[in-house]
Amino acid sequence: MNKAEVLGRWTKEKSEELYGIKNWGNSYFSISDKGEVLVNPYKDNASSAISLMDIISGIRDRGLDMPVLLRFENILDSQISFLNNSFNEAMKKLNYKGVYRGVYPIKVNQQQQVIEEVTKFGQRYHHGLEVGSKAEMIAALSLMKDKEACLICNGYKDEEFIDLGLYAVKMGFNCFFVIEIPYELDLVMERSKALGIKPNIGIRIKLSSRVGGHWTESSGDRSIFGLNVSQLITIVDKLKEINMLDCLKLLHYHLGSQIPNIRDIRSAVLEATRIYSELVKEGAPMGYLDLGGGLAVDYDGSNTNFVNSRNYSIEEYCTDIVEAVMSILDTQDVPHPVIVTESGRATVAYYSVLLFNVLDVQRFEEYELPEKLDENTSEQIKNLFDVYKNISLKNIQECYNDALYYRDEIRDLFKHGRLSLRERSLSENIFWNTINQIAKEKQKIKHAPPDLEDIESAIADIYYSNFSVFQSIPDSWAIDQLFPIMPVHRLLDLPKRNAIIADITCDCDGKIDRFIDLHDVRNTLPLHEMKNGDTYYLGVFLVGAYQETLGDLHNLFGDTNVVSVRINHDGTHDLVKEIHGDSVADVLSYVEFDPKDMLVNLRQTAEEAIHEGLISAKERQEIMKAFDNGLRGYTYYED
Repeated sequence: MNKAEVLGRWTKEKSEELYGIKNWGNSYFSISDKGEVLVNPYKDNASSAISLMDIISGIRDRGLDMPVLLRFENILDSQISFLNNSFNEAMKKLNYKGVYRGVYPIKVNQQQQVIEEVTKFGQRYHHGLEVGSKAEMIAALSLMKDKEACLICNGYKDEEFIDLGLYAVKMGFNCFFVIEIPYELDLVMERSKALGIKPNIGIRIKLSSRVGGHWTESSGDRSIFGLNVSQLITIVDKLKEINMLDCLKLLHYHLGSQIPNIRDIRSAVLEATRIYSELVKEGAPMGYLDLGGGLAVDYDGSNTNFVNSRNYSIEEYCTDIVEAVMSILDTQDVPHPVIVTESGRATVAYYSVLLFNVLDVQRFEEYELPEKLDENTSEQIKNLFDVYKNISLKNIQECYNDALYYRDEIRDLFKHGRLSLRERSLSENIFWNTINQIAKEKQKIKHAPPDLEDIESAIADIYYSNFSVFQSIPDSWAIDQLFPIMPVHRLLDLPKRNAIIADITCDCDGKIDRFIDLHDVRNTLPLHEMKNGDTYYLGVFLVGAYQETLGDLHNLFGDTNVVSVRINHDGTHDLVKEIHGDSVADVLSYVEFDPKDMLVNLRQTAEEAIHEGLISAKERQEIMKAFDNGLRGYTYYED
């Protein structure tokens, strides 16, 4: 008997196909011969790959509990390098006379460590930052050192924001004020005159081009940010009037965060470049064309224009942009500008992986039913039992409809007191056995009836897991974003259970019941059966963009533990930074509780309980100790 037969003929290749890791993993993630997920930032060096299970072991040995967010700093470095090199190679191949300058939008992931590493790894490419608020501006100025990198100031700007940007210009930074609404120009010019510092002006334009996907409202004539063409001309005339047109150096637009179709990207670039060339003809020096964000991440690995995917590679993205710009400007004899993109999602998405353990499983099991029912059994229950007994391949749709009808009739009888609780229980067991049998028969049909397409989800197991959807992957709940999710070990074993994932927030929305699939969206995820005493680990991948920033305190579950990992070329790794997740006291303070006052209040309550004879003084000490330990503890389930 060979190894495949011993393992039930399940192989790592089958796991790769089932979970699609080769499609969405971007060569960073793979499966080892031991059946564990590997991570490797060096695509040309297979020997440097590290097992996530080895990292988990090191984390647990250091006393950190699940859930944990892993940040792989080498992957961030790799993504920044790949984007810059792809643009540089496209420009060289097409003989483009300008250069590329990427900027990272701080809003995509505002954690200090992330921004610090972006500026460090991006410095050799003069990769800058984009800010949209005063707080982000202050963060950027505290970390930026590269005077050749761009500092793009978007968003609404008050005097303090503008003054900070002008001081940045004074210190030699390549800082641009992007005018979002007409009145901002007056304020910029007023502060410029007061401080005696000449500003670099950019204009955000509303394009007529629209895109598909989650962020379609960011584009088109009715997008909420930016100037229309008439307002643009007014700005140009005003700058001419005050003899400040030489300050206008940048044109900017933004279509959205995840643009799946390359045709939409190219169409927008063509329109924006035409506007750019006209501004040059108006006498503005220009020099910078900022195409905003939109470089998509292929979350499901389908390489299509599906909302969670993209139908282009990064190389194609860069080449199409450079070609489109050149096709307009070369005919107008306009010099090639510095091309700027604000690619945040594609920069940091692969950088982070959320790991968590499964706490318990609610399995769907077939119930043991009697061979025949008692003569006194309700007629409706007998009818439901007959449906169960007579299921065949030919009549599964009819049996499904009948089962639903009789189930509802029986529940109605129970509500009106005409059935006992035990009879109701028997009917439910018959019903779910019927659904389970129909689901089995459905697998034999090539084209199942529409009503039965999602029947597996009705009998899926529930894997209760140690994390919060709302804190760690809020886009999964808020906008139905799909993320790759899979076990990080046991991948040489056949996953025999179909499951959905529930978090520990006690909220009916705290679940994941939509999963990536190469051709569609799955309603269940194949998982392994839980082994007694063994911990089962799952990973959510590509969560580096937006999720940490958008996470909330639903049920007062706070930030998870964070571990930054550096993978070395020789196959070793270092845990370079540990950030402990929020304690209970931390999250209570976020919602205006004072932990010290809480201790005082409980101490008084416990003292009153002593006087009432409910507890002893020693028991009060134990209660206070438990309360204090609880305040200091992790907000998630602790071993």
